[in-house]
Amino acid sequence: MPEFIVVSIGTLSHNPFWKEAPGLRTPHATTTLVVDEGRRILVDPSLPGLALVSRLFERTGLRPEQITDVFCTTLRPTHRRALASFPQARWLASQDELDPYRRHLSALADAAERSGGQADPAIGADLELLERFLPAPDKLTEAVHLYPLAGPSPGSAGLLLANPLRTIVIAGDAALTAQHVLAGRVWEGSADAETAVKSLADLLEIADIIVCGHDNYMLSPVR
Repeated sequence: MPEFIVVSIGTLSHNPFWKEAPGLRTPHATTTLVVDEGRRILVDPSLPGLALVSRLFERTGLRPEQITDVFCTTLRPTHRRALASFPQARWLASQDELDPYRRHLSALADAAERSGGQADPAIGADLELLERFLPAPDKLTEAVHLYPLAGPSPGSAGLLLANPLRTIVIAGDAALTAQHVLAGRVWEGSADAETAVKSLADLLEIADIIVCGHDNYMLSPVR
């Protein structure tokens, strides 16, 4: 039976429900550990490396080398700051997220070359980073399933943890905060707001517990 532990609760740069101005704080995503069948899957390693390694040990007693897999719900930089701290793990993301992100970066690099300029070094670094990623399988274990939640980014996806008593979904930016979920509101920066609304509706239909992308976990308000 899969278990999950919230390693670090995320936050937004500004919370629209609190009427805050943009850029008030440094955003970071919620980082979650999933344990099942000998796999230790760290989802969205968002804090800076040293901070996350410390938090991981505080919350789980684990060291980076004990993590078997790192799964990113999206390839947005906010969700992957500490990737380099887990060099021995498999790095996973949805194929539907990997492909458009790679095309986007390649297009930026090509445009810079055609204009006679030099591409931003960050583009090359991200392309190199992508070479380490593998497409996430439909099942990471028998009870931990890839769960597409497109909209916040083109191929964003969560993880569905199935057990006989309840269904848990680690939702990433498809469920930004508990307030967003309760209001039926999606992230204002979504790549496709209409698809994001559908993904949130699907999530509410299936999940008993939702781990939000920038908040703690919550009980589904409709189940």
